[in-house]
Amino acid sequence: MRIGYFVGEFAPEIRGELGEYATNMVLKFIELGHDVSVFTMNDGTLKTREIFKGIDVNRPLPVEGSNVLPLFFTEDFRRWDEQTRKFFNDIFVYNVLSASKFVNDLIKKEGLRFDIICAHDWLSAIAGIMVKQETGLPFVFHVHSTEWGRTMNTGLRVITQLEGIAGTIADRIITVSYPMMEDLYMHGWNAEKISVCWNGINPEIYDPKRIDNEEIQNLRKKYDVSNDKAMILFNGRLTAIKGVTNLLKAMPIVLDRNPNIKLIILGSGELEMAVIELIRSLGIENDVIANFKFIPEDEKILHYASCDIAVFPSLYEPFGIGALEAMSMEKPVVVGVRGVSGFKDFVIPSGHYQTGIHVDGNNSADIARGINTLLEDIEEAREMGKRGRMRVKKYFTWDKLAEYTISIYEDVIKEIEKK
Repeated sequence: MRIGYFVGEFAPEIRGELGEYATNMVLKFIELGHDVSVFTMNDGTLKTREIFKGIDVNRPLPVEGSNVLPLFFTEDFRRWDEQTRKFFNDIFVYNVLSASKFVNDLIKKEGLRFDIICAHDWLSAIAGIMVKQETGLPFVFHVHSTEWGRTMNTGLRVITQLEGIAGTIADRIITVSYPMMEDLYMHGWNAEKISVCWNGINPEIYDPKRIDNEEIQNLRKKYDVSNDKAMILFNGRLTAIKGVTNLLKAMPIVLDRNPNIKLIILGSGELEMAVIELIRSLGIENDVIANFKFIPEDEKILHYASCDIAVFPSLYEPFGIGALEAMSMEKPVVVGVRGVSGFKDFVIPSGHYQTGIHVDGNNSADIARGINTLLEDIEEAREMGKRGRMRVKKYFTWDKLAEYTISIYEDVIKEIEKK
């Protein structure tokens, strides 16, 4: 089939899970023999159109209109700060230009015939809505997260409304986990439209056998983690919903029972200063190292290979690809499962197939309990890591998930043809 694919980020500009998902998924679509035209954002340094690994990638250049848009939007929009208005302007212009180019250039001028279109999150929802209304093509809306969830119910009303409109107009909604599906139900979305398709990774890349022990020892030495110490890794954005401050508050409890540990904080975000101040106020400067940056994939894989336990104490996590990466690297995980948590779909907390520990990410004592449980039997923790990799290889490869996504697209097309 030929697919129109609208997504806010795509290679080579990958900033988070959405970009990783979209790039890997589309590459698999190409391998399966499908044609894909991607429409994504442009920071001004990228080509406006190119063939990337067999993918037709379109990146319209934005124009400044943030001083004009408030005339046409809600009172909320007029109260936004300049940076937020500029961001929304770029999103809005990207969507309008993408929809226009898709309809007028690719379809009308070049004569391309598309079978289906998809849009991912609110970042591309406007384009999906416009193209659906203009062409009548089957439209799948992928929901990777929601505004109410990302912001813990403090977000922008206009974005929540936009997500709802896209969900109403779409012929099918695909979301990333069963807890996310339940959350959409609870917020009034049409249950009959929603399908679940998990995220995935490439276990051939996230493979502990690819990492040389000397590299591991060098990294642990860099962080001053000797072999008689346990290295605990947090990798993620430093935002409230990722639970990093609650993890830091858990550390004195962990250290009281297991003093031979070191926590590595890897990531950046608006809580960087809060992390620094909390480390100092808790008196754990010698036990925690904060590395405030997003690192290349090969360096991230080395960090997973070097740690003993990976911790993701999120308060809201629609899927949680970081924990999947750690599991693929044979690491036991401690994950926050309070509220909406995709971790529940793939981290097994007990029994013969246990791969990690479930905790309340909003409770520091419970986070400490989870870490201490693994530290008390490190050999069993290693076995959990091995079982985790087996689970990833069985259920969470891009090959399997791309095939399943295509099957959903085919089902949507058949439904439309019947009408």
